[in-house]
Order: sequence, then structure tokens, then C-alpha cells
Amino acid sequence: MRDRKAERKPLSFSTTMRNPNRIVSFLKCLLPYENQILSHEIIMKVIHKAIKEKLYTPIVVRRDFGLLCVYKSEDEKFTDKQIEFIIEQSPQKHKEAGFDYGWDSRFDTIFKLPMEFGFVRYAMGEPIKISTTGHMLIDAINEEEPNEGKIQMVFLNSMMKYQSDNPYRKNANSNVPLILLLQVLQMLKEDKEENGCGVFRQELSLFICWPDNNAKALYDRIKELRKTVAYSYSDEYIYEICLKLLGATDEHRNRFKLSQICGEAVDEYIRKMRTTGIISLRGNGRFIDYNAWELEKIKYILSNYSRYKTFNSKDEYFDYMGAVDTNVISMISATPSDTTDLRKSALKKYAEEYSKESIFMELHKVCNKLPSSDYMLKLLPGPVRLEFLTSIAILQNLDGLDVTPNYSIDDEGLPTNTASGGKADITCQDRYYQSLVEVTLMCGRQDQVNNEMIPIRRHLLEEKKNIENTFSIFIAPVIHEDTKQMAEWYKFKENLDIITYDIKQFVNKIQEIDMIAEMLN
Repeated sequence: MRDRKAERKPLSFSTTMRNPNRIVSFLKCLLPYENQILSHEIIMKVIHKAIKEKLYTPIVVRRDFGLLCVYKSEDEKFTDKQIEFIIEQSPQKHKEAGFDYGWDSRFDTIFKLPMEFGFVRYAMGEPIKISTTGHMLIDAINEEEPNEGKIQMVFLNSMMKYQSDNPYRKNANSNVPLILLLQVLQMLKEDKEENGCGVFRQELSLFICWPDNNAKALYDRIKELRKTVAYSYSDEYIYEICLKLLGATDEHRNRFKLSQICGEAVDEYIRKMRTTGIISLRGNGRFIDYNAWELEKIKYILSNYSRYKTFNSKDEYFDYMGAVDTNVISMISATPSDTTDLRKSALKKYAEEYSKESIFMELHKVCNKLPSSDYMLKLLPGPVRLEFLTSIAILQNLDGLDVTPNYSIDDEGLPTNTASGGKADITCQDRYYQSLVEVTLMCGRQDQVNNEMIPIRRHLLEEKKNIENTFSIFIAPVIHEDTKQMAEWYKFKENLDIITYDIKQFVNKIQEIDMIAEMLN
């Protein structure tokens, strides 16, 4: 049967893979079957593992009280019998080309984006291949603490090559999204009429629907729009322009929805561009721009990847995407050795711009895995957002306190990754006490006791050598009983103060007190 002719479609990254670490976790499920021939039996083993690890959760789990309790518990795992029941009660009404209807097609849906990014290659009846970059991701997450820097470099290596019309997509739009964005940003920066803040959020819908790699034409279109309506685009206004770019008929309006082109796809586009580390947010998430600390990488990418080969062969595309450009991977960022002042000044800025009530609400959302509607906050991964929001909440509510978050930042001072190992997430100091604040979204016994409490004790012992009046605060959505007992044991055995608060207790406490030392009570 003749393949259907490619048509213009908006760029759309899978929202099931928002977090890079989620992609890596799925790759780990596939790793034991590397080089084996993909079959229905292997697919079901991978699905079984993904459900066991709670990476993929069919609807039946949320409709069954017993299964839901296991799902919500970070200590319990589904039994093999429960997983068999979940699979049996979850027939997948889904069909992908080259895969049988049902779970085989669901497998393809899950792994399609990692395959487009060059991390894995598979087809029914063919060997499963994991690329060099795929193995780098797995190695990065298997380190004692996930190597976020390495993960970021791998995604940069992928995104600077990723093509909208790659062999896995039938899309008549043809460009490399990251290259197109960098080229337009460069033109806007060289334009003396512009303010140098980058691309406006509503303009990103144009990038998602742009038909080719003609960056100059896109830049001219943006200039024309800005002269016509400045920055007062409505979603409906941009949507109509995008439909024309796509050559859409009235029939297409049902397929290419306004909420996708001007909402979901834009958010996911920004998230994917920011996984590279070379894109910053400006104006509270209203603009995206170069990360000025990564200009060397940006110049290299534009010099070496602005002209690129396109592919019809999936194998050739996989080899291209999965290969490592050691030049860009090894480039050192121009991030200053000490970014403390920028981190603290950005924190102060946002503490003044957001109300206390809105920060408490956002803390509730991130701890309960609820989506944020805030332009900027919703673009920050959950663990990063929790560190950022907690830092703001402490600064807003407690007096005379020097608050220093230790997350990594871009050139705007906005967090990009969580605090690295060896440091407290947030360090707070006043005239009398130093407090080390640690936060996590993990609620399970093993995660809290082994991954959090043991390092917290180590940090606290080290800091008390320098400042005797030092204590630690540990915050999580829910505090496990064993975590509380361990904190009590450290107090009894070593006279270490590790105070545990679930998020509700923390929010209530900081509204009642003035000084951070009062949290010891």
C-alpha cells in the first residue's frame, strides 16, 4: 500500500515525556532486552516493568481502591498478580503503523519520542538498539546522584540535530527547531530596533507551525507582527496565522486545536528547548532567549549545524542522532564560579512579585502533582520548582534571614536543576542560627531514609564543625514515620537537630513564627 503523502502539521512533542528523567527511566526498562528481537512477549515484559515502577499507570489503577493505595504508596510495589490484572483490565484501544492493535501499539507510543531523539531504535521483528547517547543517559541517572549536567549535554546533542520531518514523522514542515530558534534569536539580537529580550511567548506558535528552515522569513514575519500589534497578540489572532501556515482547511480546525497550537505545544516546546541548557526565560516566562553563559556552544552549533542533511532512512537517522559530538559535549560553560549573588537577587525579585498566598498555593500544587497555570513556574520541573518555591516562602515569611538556595541557574537567575550533591538545598542564616533546608517530592521510606536523611546528617555534622548553632529542616509532601524516628535517633545519639515537616505543617508553621529558630520548637 502506498504511503500517505506527508502534510503540514504543528510540531508536537509527547507530553507523556515532559521530564528528561522519565525518558531515562523508560530506557532502563528496555535495557535488559538490548540486541534482542522485539516481539510481543518482550513488549509485555517491558510494559510489566513500567507498571511495576509506576512509570505507566492505566486508568483502572485509579478506579480500584486497593490498586490506588499501592500506587500512592512509595514503599509498596504492585505484585505480579496485580500487574497481570491491570494489564488484563486495560485493553489499549490504540493502533500505530507497524504494530498490532493494543499493547504493542501503546509500547510504540511510549518509546516513539526517545526513538526520534536517537536514544533507541526498534521495530517488530528487529533487534532493539540503544545508542551511545541512550547509554550515556542511563549511566548519568545510575550515578550516586543523577548527573543532571550530563543529561543536559545529551539532550543538547540531540536537540541540535532533531528534525521536524524525521523519518518517524510524516510532516511536510521541514526544519531543525532548535537551529531555527537560535537563528531568529540571533537576528533579533542584531536588530537595533528590538530590545534584546528574545522571542515573545505567543510568537512561538509560529515556530511550531513554520514550514521550512528559512529563519530570515520567520524573523521578517515576527517584525511585521510586532509593528502591527506590538506584543498584544491574542491566541485567536496567532491561531489564524498558524492555520494559514499549515494550509489548514475548515476540516483541519478540529485536528489542529487552538489549545494545542497556542497552549500545550508551546509549553512543551519551551520545556524541550530548555533541556539543552542554552535557552533562558525572560520577563517571568513571557520571552525566551539565549543563555548568555552558553554563547560558545551556541556559536559552535550555528556554525556546524545550520546546514544539515535530511534522512529518509530510519537507520541512518538513528546513527546520526545517536552519535556524540564530543566538541559540544566537552565545551565548558561560561557560568561564573560563584552565582550566589544572582541567585539571591532573582529570589528577592520573585519574592516581591508573588504574593505569599500564591506561593503557598503553588507549593500545594507541586506537592500534590497538580499542574500550575503560572507562565513561568509550570515550565520548571517539579523537584526544581519545589526548591524555588520553598526558598521564596522562607524569604517572604521569616525576618532577618539570609536565604541562599543552591540550585543551579541560568543567566536570569532562574533555577535549571536541583542543588548538586554535597550541599544543602537551601542555606539560611541569621544572627543566631544557621539552618540547612532540604526538600524532596519523594515520600517513600527508602527514598527519605536512605537518600535524604543519611546525607542530611552528613551535611549537618560537617557544618557544625564551623557553626555550632546549626540545625536541619527536612520538608516533603508527607513525612514517613521511619523518617521521624530516624530524626529522633540522631537527636538522641549525636545531639543533631533534624526537624521534619510535611508541606502542610511547613506552610502553617512559617505563618505563625518570625524567626527560623522557632522551627526547632
